[in-house]
Amino acid sequence: MKATQQLKDEHEGIKLMLMILEKICWNINNDKRLNFDHIDKVVDFIKGFADKCHHGKEEEILFPAMIKSGIPKEGGPISVMLHEHEIGRNHIKALSKAIDEVKSGNNEAAATLVLSAGNYIELLRNHIEKENNILFKMADQVLNEEEQSKIFDEFEKLEVEKIGIGKHEEYHYLLKNLTSIYLP
Repeated sequence: MKATQQLKDEHEGIKLMLMILEKICWNINNDKRLNFDHIDKVVDFIKGFADKCHHGKEEEILFPAMIKSGIPKEGGPISVMLHEHEIGRNHIKALSKAIDEVKSGNNEAAATLVLSAGNYIELLRNHIEKENNILFKMADQVLNEEEQSKIFDEFEKLEVEKIGIGKHEEYHYLLKNLTSIYLP
């Protein structure tokens, strides 16, 4: 499998979690009870899988390989993707803070929770489209099959080091479980 295809496949799981988060926000806006366990698991997925694992593969392995192959780091899609990763992290920090405030009884923070989640969802959906349709196509042009295979192997190693053995499967189970609840 191409390294870029693995990243595209991971995008599908991330997009599914964004739909779940969107439904949780819809529930909040429609006076339905917020399930703290579910929102905490969504945030854990975003921090652990989407950011630490997925973005880690891009930032630590794919982007440097693309730069080495002649794609500039500054003034192009790589710098845009890195910047958007940071914006996303800031949205998740704001979301986490709002969740903590709602848990402490500050119901006014629910609006901030929904706003932060909405900002993150919008950012990431656009970000994923740019990566799938621009950045990964560029990577496929400059990285040959052997390089892609080497990067894929490095992705597997990073996944074990960053999130641990079996955690990827736990995230897939979580996606399946939350999908059955929020997106039946």
